[in-house]
Amino acid sequence: MFVPFFIKPLKYSGMTILYKDEVYRIVGACMDVYNCLGYGFLEVVYKDAMEIEFRERRMTYSRENPFPILYKGIRLKRIFYADYFLYNKIIIEVKANADGISEEAIAQTLNYLKASGNRVGLIINFGKRRLEYKRVIF
Repeated sequence: MFVPFFIKPLKYSGMTILYKDEVYRIVGACMDVYNCLGYGFLEVVYKDAMEIEFRERRMTYSRENPFPILYKGIRLKRIFYADYFLYNKIIIEVKANADGISEEAIAQTLNYLKASGNRVGLIINFGKRRLEYKRVIF
């Protein structure tokens, strides 16, 4: 029987998607925020709304979670603060950039993942006509 290519299941060569269900829930919460607020506000407005959404959905999160930065095993004076840290394993960076998700935002998230020892980051951009998000893996 012929199966059209567009309904064949995708194969990932045995690759699993890290934290698939958790990321799905996070993006769903962000879509609700976007559907209510639209685009054009400052980042902090979206962060406040996201916090309400995460709390209502009983999602484990911390806001402005501090992470130390180590250099050759020595803790630096500066630390970084992830916008959100969900499920104790996913770093969320919130943007409200009309130009979209930048290479700098991707690099920033990769650095945060490296410094924190976590593997999955999510950049959420509320600054365009459609909600944008990018999954970043370290």
